[in-house]
Amino acid sequence: MTPPPIPRLATGFVTVVLAGAASAQSTLDPVVVTATRSEQQRFDAPAAIGSVSGAVVRDAGPGFHLSESLARIPGVGALDRQNWAQDLQLSIRGFGARATFGIRGVRLLVDGIPLTMPDGQGQAASVDLRSADRIEVLRGPLAQLYGNAAGGVVQVFTRRGVAPGELGAELGAGSFGTRRHALWAGGAPGGVAAAVDVSRLATDGWRSHSAGERRLLGASLAVAPAPGTRLSVMVNDFDQPLGLDPGGLTRAQAETDPRQAAPAALAQQARKTVAQRQAGVVLEHAPDPDRSVSLRAWGGERDLWQALSLAPAAQTAPGSAGGIVDLDRRYGGLALQVSQRAALAGGRLQATAGLEHERMAERRRGFINEGGRAGALRRDEDNSVSATDAYAQLAWSTAAWTLLAGLRTSEVRFAIDDDFVAPGNPDDSGRQRYRATNPVLGATWHATDALNVYANLGRGFETPTFAELAYREDGSGPNLSLRPSRSLHFELGAKWRASPMQRLEAALFAAETDDEIVVAANRGGRSTFRNAGGSTRRGVELAWIAQPSPEWRMQLAGTLLRAEFVDGFGSGADAVAAGNRIPGVPRSRLFAELAWRPEAVRGPHAALELLRSGSIAVDDRNSDAAAGYTVAALRAGWRHPIGPWRLEGRLRLENLADVRYSGSVIVNESQRRFFEPAPGIGWFAGVALTRGF
Repeated sequence: MTPPPIPRLATGFVTVVLAGAASAQSTLDPVVVTATRSEQQRFDAPAAIGSVSGAVVRDAGPGFHLSESLARIPGVGALDRQNWAQDLQLSIRGFGARATFGIRGVRLLVDGIPLTMPDGQGQAASVDLRSADRIEVLRGPLAQLYGNAAGGVVQVFTRRGVAPGELGAELGAGSFGTRRHALWAGGAPGGVAAAVDVSRLATDGWRSHSAGERRLLGASLAVAPAPGTRLSVMVNDFDQPLGLDPGGLTRAQAETDPRQAAPAALAQQARKTVAQRQAGVVLEHAPDPDRSVSLRAWGGERDLWQALSLAPAAQTAPGSAGGIVDLDRRYGGLALQVSQRAALAGGRLQATAGLEHERMAERRRGFINEGGRAGALRRDEDNSVSATDAYAQLAWSTAAWTLLAGLRTSEVRFAIDDDFVAPGNPDDSGRQRYRATNPVLGATWHATDALNVYANLGRGFETPTFAELAYREDGSGPNLSLRPSRSLHFELGAKWRASPMQRLEAALFAAETDDEIVVAANRGGRSTFRNAGGSTRRGVELAWIAQPSPEWRMQLAGTLLRAEFVDGFGSGADAVAAGNRIPGVPRSRLFAELAWRPEAVRGPHAALELLRSGSIAVDDRNSDAAAGYTVAALRAGWRHPIGPWRLEGRLRLENLADVRYSGSVIVNESQRRFFEPAPGIGWFAGVALTRGF
């Protein structure tokens, strides 16, 4: 399929977002860095980029998932699956919606260190939301400059120790046996900024067989060894000793008893345990205001053990890898970036260039799942993937215009060494390499001091992940015939500051994709994939921010998105017609919030939230859909100083009307167990005690 011209891309459906802050600590025009890799006001960023403050993140829920706070960002679908064995479903403008586990099609970073592996798959569970300073979300063509699988970029920035220092503790509890406690400390004595945060999250789960527990430790240290130089060290330790998997339900099961677990999940004791440790170092040097260089290095390890709900008969078939996954993974990378500013032709030129190399190696074994216990060995292989990228970006600005051009070249190499060869299971070793060169062009017209108009056009690509290469539909061995999907993205936007306390943003966007990678089948927690031809995603985003008084703030965030297959594919009962909706993507999404937070250091504050989601198709054939829903939440809190101490309390009520709905779906589940029901009415309360120094 040949990508269409820009006029065709600029047609389609409309997404409306009215976005505002929900906390007095957030601002109407926060500083962001993800769009151009340098600090700038969000209003000046030449792209659609959203930001959520750390205060809002901590108010938005217990801190289990990014979905608690990302509903506030336009174009983002962050669906909590109520399943700690499968992570949340995260998509941006429809990219990443097909993921049945982990996160696909979206790049994840924490303080510039990637959580997305070189093959394009990431996990968000290890993000310590309690220690977040802010979250940025970049949508559109500029995200392609982040490389493989960058349908969008989510970057979390953690809090650093600042003067004066702070010491605090928090206890929380809620519905369904939810518990959370945390300790943190930070400060900057002698110019050395240090912070540490330790927390534990646990729940019995709303559904049967859905209990989980997570422990997180995050620490950072930053020093300035010389003028213009900064050295930062970050450490993260994530431990999930328990994550039960309730599985999906059929429509009849979900309507009869949405709290039940799938019978196969109970019989096979489906669950997951994970331990992940990661460290990163960032060295930044700016000899003068016009020059800077940064060097990043990171490394980590991830150990996973997972029991799938795969039927026993399916595990003994020739070529089957069994129903238990045992994975030991090691990964790391290096990145160098240089930036130079200079005067040019009556304007200012900023040139940025960088090199990145990252590698992941894993040993993956599979065993027969004998009711939750590991039986005979069925898979034993060593896998590795490496990615080497180079990028350059030029931005030339005058009082009236900013012109941007960028280019990124990528090479991703996969290697599979099969050590399990047996009758009916031949040597499935193999190699594959993918290459891409993706350009991005953009222009911003600074019409007035209060109005910016911008347009961006760029290409992107997405390789299959190891999980998608792992199995073929028609036999044993890896599916090395899968092709990467390639896309063309277009965006036309405007940002208007109506007053110091009001801001309006609008963006028309579209993306056309060739060789869309889709789920071919999903059986018992195991998925196979195939290329499906072309697809299209179209919409418009509009953002209005207003604060009518210091105490009152309002937020509305909504999305209308048309994501469809352009070409039909498959045959017989599995045939998919052209024009079918891409599953896992709601056509509409609206978030609204009214917040009252006086500036006084003591006293109450409160907010009312509303979330409306349209229906979600469950499979490529569009044979069924999860119905749309509207849910409301209320949060309240108080602050009370006690000498050098500050006492804070929070109460959050979810799903006030006790609406029954499916919050997410398992795409293309072969037994039609598509539906993952969401909880009814629930609550969470916490109290925190903090001392400043």
